[in-house]
Amino acid sequence: MNRDLIQQLHNIVGDAGLLCDDAVTSRSAGIWHQENLKATVLVRPKTTSEVSQILALCNAHKQPVVPQGGLTGLVHGADTNDKDLVLSLERLSGVESIDPIGRTLTVLAGTALEDIQKAADDAGLFFPLDLGARGSCQIGGNVATNAGGNRVIRYGMARALILGSETVLADGTVISSMNTMLKNNAGYDLKHLFIGSEGTLGIMTRFVLRLFPKPQSANTAMVAFEKFDDVPRLLNHIDEALGGQLSSYEVMWKDFYALVATAPHCKTPPLSTEHPFYALIEAQGTDQQADLAHFEKVLSEALENGVIIDAVIAQSQRERDNLWALRDSVDECNRFRPIYYFDVSLSIRHMESYIENVRREISHNFPDGQCFVFGHLGDGNLHLAVSPGHNDNNSHTKIEHIIYSPLASIGGSVSAEHGVGLEKKPYLHLSRSAEEIGLMKTLKQALDPNNILNPGKVFDLA
Repeated sequence: MNRDLIQQLHNIVGDAGLLCDDAVTSRSAGIWHQENLKATVLVRPKTTSEVSQILALCNAHKQPVVPQGGLTGLVHGADTNDKDLVLSLERLSGVESIDPIGRTLTVLAGTALEDIQKAADDAGLFFPLDLGARGSCQIGGNVATNAGGNRVIRYGMARALILGSETVLADGTVISSMNTMLKNNAGYDLKHLFIGSEGTLGIMTRFVLRLFPKPQSANTAMVAFEKFDDVPRLLNHIDEALGGQLSSYEVMWKDFYALVATAPHCKTPPLSTEHPFYALIEAQGTDQQADLAHFEKVLSEALENGVIIDAVIAQSQRERDNLWALRDSVDECNRFRPIYYFDVSLSIRHMESYIENVRREISHNFPDGQCFVFGHLGDGNLHLAVSPGHNDNNSHTKIEHIIYSPLASIGGSVSAEHGVGLEKKPYLHLSRSAEEIGLMKTLKQALDPNNILNPGKVFDLA
């Protein structure tokens, strides 16, 4: 990168906002990666105006820009090379305001998700987006990938929680659509162009988030099943019986549960590790005592009817946290190296046969391999962590083919909530038609004609 451009960047962000050379390459490329950043220049703007000036300058120089947030992504959507300029939103952070009457929160993109949750809670309200990486991930990255998480079944994806946004286009134009209303049908809802676009169409800098009344009760249980058919059977039963209170339905196959519920991670499993399937269930309501009694009654009925074969209900916040800690301990899969993570979406009716097929192919191709399965089954999202048992140049590609190829024939998606990035780019055609991908490229070329924004991610331009 030429010195003149670096000096102009310095003029915009000052000493604290510009890092070069070793100060950049000594930084981690992300919590799931084993390497450091490959870029040599990183800018850290504090305002939307600074982002605008940076992008206008880079667009004039045709300088590639890779936006970065908390670097908790799994699809290499923020990977860089030594020619890229890294635009980190870490200093563009903070909750700007909360409207308790309109139930909205205005926040900058670099704010950690956990900080937003706390700010809402302190105001007597509730922001429902929740991920295991809540302490590290930033809301800008959550929105850029349309994150899902643990409560999608009740509150929807990140897209459903964004009322307004501010976005800087590649040429520095600021599109401020900081809508605070639930209803606004005055023309195109432009924010939806950018939500889930992984920083390829614009850099989102501010958001108006939708808040909800704070739940007054929370009841959590871990249950076990003898056969898969009972997993969706209980989901339908408990969702209906709880009258809309069901907020989470997290399912774990035996391999994953046994991994996280035994030593060294857990001394005493809440349930035996011998059952084929498990579900972590949470309901949020308005009256702890009454809701707990009803929650227990619904699960007792399921136990009596043989839908579940064992259950434990948390009796305190500590016990509730311990149950959630099992589901959130995905990093326990890192005991096996190499390990590859996947998130896919498919109809619940296809899940059992899909996983059986994947396990069969993994076992056939990798006799020493491991396959751990868990996920947000209630909204059709499964996660897989697969280790081939050894490392070679072809194992990752072979496993990707095993995971992704069957999805095309059953109408599944290669990405449920993590995005596409570089990781899933070769497989995008399995979930999107040629016409859809063509329209995506048309939008990219219209909004970023010089292809400076996160170039090469999601798809390649001819």
